[in-house]
Amino acid sequence: MLRSLYSGISGMKNFQTKLDVVANNVANVNTHGYKKSRITFKDMVSQTIASSGGPTNNSGSINSKQVGLGSSLSSIDKIMTSGASQNTDEPYDFYINGDGFFRIEKQGEILFTRTGNFKPDSNGDLATPDGNYLLGMDGQRINIPNDNVSSVSVGPDGTVSVVENNVSRTVGQVSLVSFSNAGGLDKIGDNLYRQTLSSGAPSNAIAPGTQGTGELQTGKLEMSNVDLTDEFTEMIIAQRGFQSNAKTITTSDEILQELVNLKR
Repeated sequence: MLRSLYSGISGMKNFQTKLDVVANNVANVNTHGYKKSRITFKDMVSQTIASSGGPTNNSGSINSKQVGLGSSLSSIDKIMTSGASQNTDEPYDFYINGDGFFRIEKQGEILFTRTGNFKPDSNGDLATPDGNYLLGMDGQRINIPNDNVSSVSVGPDGTVSVVENNVSRTVGQVSLVSFSNAGGLDKIGDNLYRQTLSSGAPSNAIAPGTQGTGELQTGKLEMSNVDLTDEFTEMIIAQRGFQSNAKTITTSDEILQELVNLKR
C-alpha cells in the first residue's frame, strides 16, 4: 500500500484537531478570563531506504535516503497572556493588571482562576456565580457584613474595607498566587484551573502588586485574549491543510486504481 495514503490520513486527523482548537477559541471569544490555545505538529518516524555513509579515499560522504510517514500532534499549548480590561462599574468585579491567579474553594478543593466576577452570598462571603468561594490571604473566606454597612472598598493591594456604623475597618484581603509554569495548569471548566505536576505548586498567597503579581483594579473584568483575526486565519490554514491532505489520498487512490487496471 502507498505510504502517501497513511501520511494523508495523519495530516487530515491533525488538521481536524487544529480546527477543533480554533473553534473552541472562537466560541470563547467573549468568555471573561479565557486563555486561548494553539496547536503544534511534529513529523513522525521516517523510513530509511538507504543509510548514510562517511567519506572515503575515493568518494565523499553520502546522505541517508528517508521517506517520511506523516505527522502527529506535538502539543496543545495555553497562551497565558493577559486579556484587555472591560469596565463594569461593579464593586466586586476584580481585574488583575498583570500576572497571578485568584484562589477559589470548590467543595473543599483549592482551584485557581483569572475571572474576577464575585458577589456576596446570603452569608456575605464573596463567591463566584457558581457558588465557589474566594479565599483571602489567610486562606479564609472574605466576608462582607450584611448589616450597618454603608460602603465597601477594595484597594490595589486587595485590602477589603467596609464602613460600618460610620467606622472604617478591614474585613479581609484578596490574595493571589503564581506558578512557575502557568501554561501547565489544567482547564477544568467554569473558568477554573487545577494545578498539575507540570505547572508545579502555587506560590504562597501574596498581596496583589507584590512579588511579580499584578495590582487589583475594581469595577473591571479581564476579557478573553482571543484575537478573531488570528483565529480566522488559522481556520483557513486548517481548512486548506485538510483539503491538501485529502487530495494526496485521492491521488494515491487513483494510482492504486491504475495498478489494479493493469491486469484485465
